[in-house]
Amino acid sequence: MISKGLSIFSEKTSVSQRYLFLFFSLVFSAAWFIAILKDQWLWLLLIPFSLIIYFSLLDFKVIFFLLLFFIPLSTEITLDNGFGTDLPTEPLIIGLMGIGIFHFLVHIKKMGSAFLTHPITIWLLIHVFWTFLTSLTSYSVFISIKFLLAKIWYITTFYFLAGYLLRSEKRIKFMVWVVLIPMIFSVIVIWYRHSFYLFSFGDIHRVLHPFQRNHVNYAALLALLFPWIFLIRYHYPKGSFKRKMLTILLPLWLVAIYLSYTRAAYGAILIALTAGLLVRKKMLMPVVYVSVFVVISGVCWLSNNNKYLDFAPNYDRTISHTEFDNLLEATVKLEDISTMERLYRWVAGAHMSVKEPWLGFGPGSFVHHYKAYTVKGFRTYVSNNEEKSGIHSYFLMILVEQGLPGLFIFGLLMIIVLQTGQRIASGAGIQFAPWISMAALTSLIVILSFLTINDLVETDKIGSFFFIFMALLVNVDISERENNQKSKIKNQG
Repeated sequence: MISKGLSIFSEKTSVSQRYLFLFFSLVFSAAWFIAILKDQWLWLLLIPFSLIIYFSLLDFKVIFFLLLFFIPLSTEITLDNGFGTDLPTEPLIIGLMGIGIFHFLVHIKKMGSAFLTHPITIWLLIHVFWTFLTSLTSYSVFISIKFLLAKIWYITTFYFLAGYLLRSEKRIKFMVWVVLIPMIFSVIVIWYRHSFYLFSFGDIHRVLHPFQRNHVNYAALLALLFPWIFLIRYHYPKGSFKRKMLTILLPLWLVAIYLSYTRAAYGAILIALTAGLLVRKKMLMPVVYVSVFVVISGVCWLSNNNKYLDFAPNYDRTISHTEFDNLLEATVKLEDISTMERLYRWVAGAHMSVKEPWLGFGPGSFVHHYKAYTVKGFRTYVSNNEEKSGIHSYFLMILVEQGLPGLFIFGLLMIIVLQTGQRIASGAGIQFAPWISMAALTSLIVILSFLTINDLVETDKIGSFFFIFMALLVNVDISERENNQKSKIKNQG
């Protein structure tokens, strides 16, 4: 891509590209001149900003992969108006959304009707449409519209644009390395800082800034990348540098997940490994259906005669823990503060869903309204919620904020995603890199495992890959259908 800029004056270069190069060359020169003349070095920020615009106009693939590179390194900042943003990723996401929409309008045929009409795409768009409707009826319309806009630019960039760009095994492998390299760097920095505290559980939070908001986001990103490290290594020649590197990286990655001290990550890795075996046996979906039935039955049981009140915590004994072993023991005894605070908010969410069962309270509005629906018996020492965190369950969040239809739409979307992944990952005649479908499917299962007790889709670290992996499954599915069609025509001929 860089060569396009260096060879801009070749005979094959268009006049518009030459003028574009000259214009941005003048911008670079002016930025340097003003910075030196006025001794105001902030003017130099025009150079990387102009480079991004230049390559966006010339070939936006560069910017897309630059965005992926920055995801493990991005930092969250809070603005004066109370809203937050992720830098440098969120401006890049919004910019790529605009570029992507313009490109698709001009080159709509290149997107492909098969991608646009795939069941996953259709139900994803229905999910967005319902989010739009419930934003209009929201208790907090402004917050819900902001939530909706964030969802739109995530889906446009990480689903549609990623689906357009990531169509070959070579490019998908490149994507994996673009993400792994900065993630390895962040892990090394975090380990270096953590070593000064002897890798203690109580100090994990203080060593994550600026790369991660908290240890859950950090562990989730590590866990969702694990299947890719595990599977991609088999697709490099034995003895090659990349295969050796990945072989060394694999146990180190597991150590990093352990040192994140995140119970959800341990469970998610075990669930992903089990899911991989179930996919091979073509048993994934029956287990999913049984799991859904068990969850619904459990909710009904807890609701009957207010049975959930029996699990109210002891306020004086429900505390935070500085030792990880004590935390695990407290979790089993329902005395861990983070576990019981989740129950506190889940109970409030259940009462809210009864209040507004069809349209919900509006996307993004839970944190602004839930305290009126809490049960005092479930309060903990952190129930003041000064950090304004959410309900800690994405499925329950959708039920509360978008009603039963919203939960049904999202749940059906996930069922279709898992069914598609099961079918193509276990297909005997698969042509398009079976490791890609298996990696994408098991990584999505890791994310879904986290979503049961966290709400992470609207974060750049997790939400980006949530939509990218869905797009990859669609591309593999389309490729398989096309190959099967060609095989039928060839056999008939």
